[in-house]
Amino acid sequence: MEVLTSNWSSVQSLPESYVFPPARRPGTDDIPPSKDIPIIDLEGIDGPGRFGIVQHIIKASQNSGLFQVINHGVSRDLTDQTMRIFQEFFALPAELKARFYSNDLNSSCRLYTSTLNYEKEATHYWRDNLTHRCHPLEDHIDHWPENPPDYRSMVGKYSIEVRKFLLTMLELIGEGMGLETGYFEGELSKTQLVSVNHHIPCPDPSLTLGMPEHCDPNLISMLQQGNVCGLQALKDGGWIGIEPLPNAFVVIPGLQLRVISNGMLTSAVHRVVTNSKESRTTIGTFLTPSNDIQIRPADGLLGSLTPMYRGYTYKEFFSRFTSNDCDAEKALGCFKL
Repeated sequence: MEVLTSNWSSVQSLPESYVFPPARRPGTDDIPPSKDIPIIDLEGIDGPGRFGIVQHIIKASQNSGLFQVINHGVSRDLTDQTMRIFQEFFALPAELKARFYSNDLNSSCRLYTSTLNYEKEATHYWRDNLTHRCHPLEDHIDHWPENPPDYRSMVGKYSIEVRKFLLTMLELIGEGMGLETGYFEGELSKTQLVSVNHHIPCPDPSLTLGMPEHCDPNLISMLQQGNVCGLQALKDGGWIGIEPLPNAFVVIPGLQLRVISNGMLTSAVHRVVTNSKESRTTIGTFLTPSNDIQIRPADGLLGSLTPMYRGYTYKEFFSRFTSNDCDAEKALGCFKL
């Protein structure tokens, strides 16, 4: 069978290799979108309401580890057109996508299915993924797909605008924690990845997952959901749905923010379930520290507090994260004091 699910013309039943053990199946319970997910409105961020908005962001990062942002400054036309581009990419003929298929984590632009361990994993996830680097744009854009024809121009514009948005969110988080202006700029947010998940309709969503439960290992993540539900977060021992709000971005503080904040902020455990009737495409953008920068609790935050973590490089952290099956608590435990 063709590996990429986006190349499958028709699926009548769930292949056995996608059926999870009973304990890991999402089951048949319908989880409606939660009304408890914080919504941050950035309108007026440069006015007298700035302090209240910053405090709202900090509270959401402490209590939920995930929130939605509206009035974020990225135009609706750009987000809609970029979503269209990615949907068209996954609908391309198999031969046009084949040149990007790779399980090499270091590939500048890679298309793969399930996870990068497809050949070794016992059970596959119901997704195809396209990931590539975005910053600096001129260093990477020539490695991107040329089809659809406006892919590079549109995704390039999107990458620039979304990076500005994420740096703004980091600046507001730093402000709320009392850190100096520009604390998260430079090496701490050097690498930018766009990671697009595509899930075709699934014959039986109760038996499989689109993505496993996990925490993001990077600094900060942003997700443009589209209009099909699927993202869920773990809260108080149960799963809640994240509603796809029109022209909103989901923001998830990564594990590096948890360390830099000395445990003040949290990062939501989340997963993706599938849909039996509709395809679902989401655009994720991730800011990640450079491999060799030292990461530790921020000096300006500690004061008389005892640091919870020792310093480490992001390369060291990511190695521990992957070697511990992407278990956030096990990975962080390697660096706790």
